[in-house]
Amino acid sequence: MNKTILQIGLGLFAFLFVISSCSNCSRKSTNSYGNNYNVSIQQTITQDAASGLDLKAVGELVKKVKTGEEFERSLNDPSTGINNLDLDENNQVDYINVTEYGSTDIRGFSLTVDLAAGETQEVATIEIEKTANGANVQTHGNRHLYGNNYYYRSQTSLTDVLLISWLFSSNRPFYSSPYGYGNYPNDYRSYTPRSYDNYRRDMSKTTSSSTYTPSNSSTLSKEVASPNATKTASNIKAPLKSPTTAQKSFQARNPSKQVKSGGFGKKTTSTAKSSSYSPTVRKSTTSSFRGGGK
Repeated sequence: MNKTILQIGLGLFAFLFVISSCSNCSRKSTNSYGNNYNVSIQQTITQDAASGLDLKAVGELVKKVKTGEEFERSLNDPSTGINNLDLDENNQVDYINVTEYGSTDIRGFSLTVDLAAGETQEVATIEIEKTANGANVQTHGNRHLYGNNYYYRSQTSLTDVLLISWLFSSNRPFYSSPYGYGNYPNDYRSYTPRSYDNYRRDMSKTTSSSTYTPSNSSTLSKEVASPNATKTASNIKAPLKSPTTAQKSFQARNPSKQVKSGGFGKKTTSTAKSSSYSPTVRKSTTSSFRGGGK
C-alpha cells in the first residue's frame, strides 16, 4: 500500500515538473546563440499639409452649394468640418479663398490660402465640365502639397450639381473672394485644427457615399489654366509632398513642430512591443470685412 502511494506521489511530481518546464519554455524565445531577446518595432508616420483638406469631401461640397460665395463660406465653416488646414502651424485653421475661372464649357474654382508677408499658396482646384449627358467634376491637389497627379473625379447629372445654372450663366462676372490675410467675413471665427485621426474619421463619414474616384491624370476634354497656378508660399511650416527650393529652405530653418500622437501635421507613433533589441522603422507617409485672425 505504502509502495503504491509512493509510486503515485513520484508520478504526480514528475507530471508537475514537466508542466512547469513547458510553461517556462513558452515564456522564452532564444536566438541561434541561446540568448533571450525581445523586439520592439516603432513606426513613426509623419502627417503633412495635404492631410488637412480632403479633396473628395471638397468635391461633395461643391455639388451642394448654389454660388461661388456660398462655396467659400461653406468651405470655411467649422460645422462642415472640411477645412482643417494649418499651413503655418499657428494652431489656427487657415481661411481658404475661392477664385472662379474657366471657359465656355469648363468652369473652375481655385482654392488658395493667404499667409503672412503677402504670400499666397494655391492648395487645389475643382473644375466642372458641362457635357451633353451631364457634368464631369474633378478636384486636383496642388503638387507641392499633394504630390504629382493627385486627382479625384466624378461623373454626375446636371441636376445633381446645384450651382450648374449659376456657374455657366454668361451675364455675371467671375466670383473672386474679396477677403485675404487678416480680413474675413464678419461672421467668420477662426478655430483650431482637429487631430488627424478625428479629421480622417469625420471625412470618412462625409464621403461614405461619394461617387468620386482617384485618378492620376485629368479626365476633362481640355486644360483650363488656374489664375493662381504659379502662386506658392515659401513660409509654410507643415510638411509638403514636393516642396520648392524656397519652401525647403524655409522649412530647414523653421522645422515643423512636433506634438503628441494624433495631431494634424505631426507624428503618430505606434509601438509593437516584445524589448531589449529595438530597431525603429520610419515612413512618411459678399460681405463686409473684418480685421484679425490669420
